[in-house]
Amino acid sequence: MFNEVNFDLLSTWVKFRPSLCESCTALCCSLPLEVDKEDLFRLGLISENELEGSLKKVAKRLQTQGLIKNFRAATALFTIAQKMNGKCLFLDKENRCTVYEKRPRVCREFPKIGPRPGYCPCIKK
Repeated sequence: MFNEVNFDLLSTWVKFRPSLCESCTALCCSLPLEVDKEDLFRLGLISENELEGSLKKVAKRLQTQGLIKNFRAATALFTIAQKMNGKCLFLDKENRCTVYEKRPRVCREFPKIGPRPGYCPCIKK
């Protein structure tokens, strides 16, 4: 149904419509996932004490555990690590979200927000 996607070529993304989700292959879950400390707390990755503490210490611990790729202090955003295949850490082998009820804000609001608001990163044949 869909070819390989070029995430950098936003003009190839398809105008979002809910029916695209019916045959979802979780292509949006291959985009870098930036989260804030509230997302990390909701996901259960940091404690309430860490929520109020040093984000650099939190970042170091999460990076050591392989849960984040990096942390940008200027924006206070963490980039969640990805699996070897480039997919989100929280996807199961059927490409379903294992943390759906606790998912980060950006996931909740996609595709309203993202690299190309209103569009999905899939290319039709």
